[in-house]
Amino acid sequence: MRHGNSGRKFSRTASHRKAMFANMAVALITHEQIVTTLPKAKDLRPIVEKLVTLGKRGDLHARRQAIAQLRDVAAAKKLFDTLGPRYQERQGGYLRVLKAGFRYGDNAPVAVIEFVDRDVDAKGAADRARTAAAEGAEEGVAA
Repeated sequence: MRHGNSGRKFSRTASHRKAMFANMAVALITHEQIVTTLPKAKDLRPIVEKLVTLGKRGDLHARRQAIAQLRDVAAAKKLFDTLGPRYQERQGGYLRVLKAGFRYGDNAPVAVIEFVDRDVDAKGAADRARTAAAEGAEEGVAA
């Protein structure tokens, strides 16, 4: 019987699930919008909302808890410097899950999970910065 066991297993071990949701949380915090399957989006929402609540608290202990869960200092920095103050007045409900049809290959239900009042320019900003840094390094080598 599954009494008191919430959450889906996704045919993964506990450590794999923990790592998967940590990676997805980092991607969501970095880009403020990601596309994934509907069940994963539904299970990711409470994880990231708890992290945003830590970001709103803003003390050292909350920062260490977030870094331990995210395993990414840059994402934790954005969580505490940008997202925490942005949602300071909001009493929960920081994310929305929008259904986005079905995936071509296996017909899995797909969803977009994003922050409410998200920064539209944040999606792809990290990728653009990384590309610009790589081009700058190539120019330095060529010169």
